[in-house]
Amino acid sequence: MKKTPRVATALLLAVLAVLAAACGKPGSPPAKGPRGDELPKYQVQTRFQLTDSPTWQQAKRRGHLVVGVKEDQPYLGERDPSSGAYRGFDIEIAKMLSAALGFDPKSLTYKTIASANRETAVQNGQIDYYVGTYTINDLRKKQVGFAGPYYMAGQSLLVRKDEQDIKGPKDLAGKRVCSAAGSTPYQRIKADYPKAVLVAYDTYSVCVDNLLTFQVDAVTTDDAILLGYAAKAPDELKLVGKPFSEEPYGVGLPLKDPALRFALDDALEVAEKNGNWKKAYDATLGLSGVPAPKPPRIDRYR
Repeated sequence: MKKTPRVATALLLAVLAVLAAACGKPGSPPAKGPRGDELPKYQVQTRFQLTDSPTWQQAKRRGHLVVGVKEDQPYLGERDPSSGAYRGFDIEIAKMLSAALGFDPKSLTYKTIASANRETAVQNGQIDYYVGTYTINDLRKKQVGFAGPYYMAGQSLLVRKDEQDIKGPKDLAGKRVCSAAGSTPYQRIKADYPKAVLVAYDTYSVCVDNLLTFQVDAVTTDDAILLGYAAKAPDELKLVGKPFSEEPYGVGLPLKDPALRFALDDALEVAEKNGNWKKAYDATLGLSGVPAPKPPRIDRYR
């Protein structure tokens, strides 16, 4: 009977999420986060010029930037179903970069691009750059350019707040662990921790619903994504252990536009030094209770 109040709370959270999100995912924790007026403000560089960048020149003629994002990742890239507004750490990164390139962040046009379509969207000019938990790796660097990284994620574990037995991946033997079907985190658990009982769904929000209703014991994916869910239900969820992989998140942009890449690298470096990066983190992922980490070193590769 001890779990009865938590079961009721979990079920209520799931019901509220379904009712509140007309285009959301079933089981996601309820919308909760900073108001628009609590988010950082970024000074627009009004005299900025980047004549060597065809992407910037096209945006200048258009009058605004078009940015590819995610819309279903809490506190990273999430679209409010009622207002249509995009919010999250990745959205803040997109906004601060826009200001650094001389465009008012309020003028940004966001396009939701699925992970499988990111390279195509950049290559075809559908977007000027992409900010959405986009891990930099050597294969992708042959298809698109990358600025950053602006955040170093790593695979981690999300559990219920009262969970005491799971403190890291070595404690997963016999435990029901949920991840996205076919994902890298799923494959890593399968290969490295074969005694775990794997459960797979198409979306992490369904995994979180199953966690809240005691159908699984843990959810695993990048810690940045899990922090978002923890931030939405801090009294019910927590991250445990240290990340057990490295996933450097970068800004995807056209491969043959090094001028834009170096300008975005400069902008990220300035934001880290002047405090805007930390303010953006504190207003979004920081609401999970996890302090802002040290930003990763910018990789100005040639």
